[in-house]
Amino acid sequence: MKLHESPSPNARRVSVFMAEKGIECERVSVDIRSGENIQSEYLSKNPAGRVPVLELDDGSYISESIAICRYLEAIEPEPNLFGLDAIEIANVEMWQRRVELNLFLEIAGAFRNITGFFKDRETCVEEWGKVCAEKAPKALTMFDDQLSDNQYLAGDRFTVADITLAITLDFAEMVKVAPLPTLDHITRWRANVTARTSLAQN
Repeated sequence: MKLHESPSPNARRVSVFMAEKGIECERVSVDIRSGENIQSEYLSKNPAGRVPVLELDDGSYISESIAICRYLEAIEPEPNLFGLDAIEIANVEMWQRRVELNLFLEIAGAFRNITGFFKDRETCVEEWGKVCAEKAPKALTMFDDQLSDNQYLAGDRFTVADITLAITLDFAEMVKVAPLPTLDHITRWRANVTARTSLAQN
């Protein structure tokens, strides 16, 4: 296998997931700043032009970070990161999606529209970016409330939902376009998960 990646939160999500599983593969760097991901060679791997892309040994490709993680879970079931029984699978999916839809997309929207990082290939609307930045802190309280009664986001053990929240918060800190409040339960949870080797080294 080969992982085509760039320094981006979605690529990092896959790297952390692989580290938790103990999966290693060849890494291929993709320069998204120069637009390598929208050139014909890369688009032949992923027509959407996004990173990461997992290239399989048979020459086929899987894109979208959660789809890649689900594939890796299927070929390497332990440790389980998507849930073991019906209710846990549903809870992990629910919290994973809540992070993506309510927090990650807002922070990404703020970053793309305020900084104009991809202005050479998309229309950036600074005012919309500011709206996204204002919405992100409100979403964080939902996760803080959940963590008031749970060690991890989807219950009593580490899952892909925790990976998604961790990489989202790190991304928010790095780009500094949507300042987030300091909340007690998030702070406790974050100290716990960021001490994991998978997150500390990826």
